[in-house]
Amino acid sequence: MQVIIALITGLLIGAGIYRLLGGAKIDIIIGLILISQGGNLIIFASGGLKHNAPALLTDEATNAASMADPLPQALVLTAIVIGFGILAFLLTLLTRSSKA
Repeated sequence: MQVIIALITGLLIGAGIYRLLGGAKIDIIIGLILISQGGNLIIFASGGLKHNAPALLTDEATNAASMADPLPQALVLTAIVIGFGILAFLLTLLTRSSKA
């Protein structure tokens, strides 16, 4: 599982850098989106991947070792929200610059 996540992360960041160097404005935006998604996967994988691990403890599962780490999930959720904000700003900036 970790190898697949590492390969996907490398692929996203590599494709993002390739698009970033394209030179066109839309290529730069797509490149930044791909790099940010790769960064999100790095943060998510840094918390340790556990298959079918609950994020919250229930009455049946009271062992904290079997619980997923909620900190990387919260960081990725915050990064996704910030990424959408930056994407909206960049698309607005691209639209305004194309009209001028």
